[in-house]
Amino acid sequence: MKVLITGISGFVGSHLADLLLSKNDDIFGTIRYRSKMDNIEGIKDRVNLCECDIKDAVAVRELLEKIRPDHIYHLAAQSYVKASWASPTETLMTNVMGALNLFEAIRVAKINPKVLLAGSSEEYGLVKKDELPIRETNPLRPLSPYAVSKISQGFLGYQYFKSYGIQIIRTRAFNLTGPRRGDVFADSNFAKQIVMIERKKKEPVIEVGNLESYRDFIDVRDVVRAYRLAMDKCDLGEEYNIASGRAVRIKDVLDMLIKISGVEVKVRQDPQRIRPSDEPLIQGDNTKFREKTGWRPEIPMETSLKDLLDYWRENLK
Repeated sequence: MKVLITGISGFVGSHLADLLLSKNDDIFGTIRYRSKMDNIEGIKDRVNLCECDIKDAVAVRELLEKIRPDHIYHLAAQSYVKASWASPTETLMTNVMGALNLFEAIRVAKINPKVLLAGSSEEYGLVKKDELPIRETNPLRPLSPYAVSKISQGFLGYQYFKSYGIQIIRTRAFNLTGPRRGDVFADSNFAKQIVMIERKKKEPVIEVGNLESYRDFIDVRDVVRAYRLAMDKCDLGEEYNIASGRAVRIKDVLDMLIKISGVEVKVRQDPQRIRPSDEPLIQGDNTKFREKTGWRPEIPMETSLKDLLDYWRENLK
């Protein structure tokens, strides 16, 4: 099986590459000249790395005509919600035009790969209490430019499926966690701060944003396993939630990390870490995906957070 992973050096892309290597797939992955390679340092000699910016339509078309993959996992994105308010144009260009370039390249090259679009629970945005847990049929009320970009990407995928028969599978993963998570995300940022405190590189104070939101956390290794199953078993054009099915308060995530570490700290809210708008509660319903694939999340939250702490202990410079 010839597989292309866009954004292979990222958090999710690197874990997906780990999984697919164990399946003996022939893996190609897009990187950019400025991509950090830390996440794939141990496997980069076992995959085919291709420099390609998904915003460059010509580069994407040339890449697909050369590789002609059987499966494409489209993961490359501007994925940090807070950054989408600071750089909405960049977010929309990367996430929407990047997907459009990919679909057009498939059409022009006259190839017929299966394509998994990695969407996000952020697409649901404002969710009313009587709509929980969130099903795929829930209204989309986006609260950030990032959410708008992922909705647009998904709708583009559906349009190219209906118009041109491109084999699109759409997923919406909820809040990912686990080792290699970027430090711009709350759980990983907490873990990094704790490790800095452990090493006496920071005063014993953890800076936080809003701790009262509830999120449906799921380990990245469970998610990439879900992506692989989706390629084999899900219906084309359909949307599938990939969620744990339970909501955890951000404060409880922080408390778990502190307990695992054993450090004594104070917690201080930083106004700069507060989003312009923030969903109070996100909890997904994974019934549709579970019934289609037999998938269930396997990695407990405590294990994910311990592995995240260990990641920073090994990688903090």
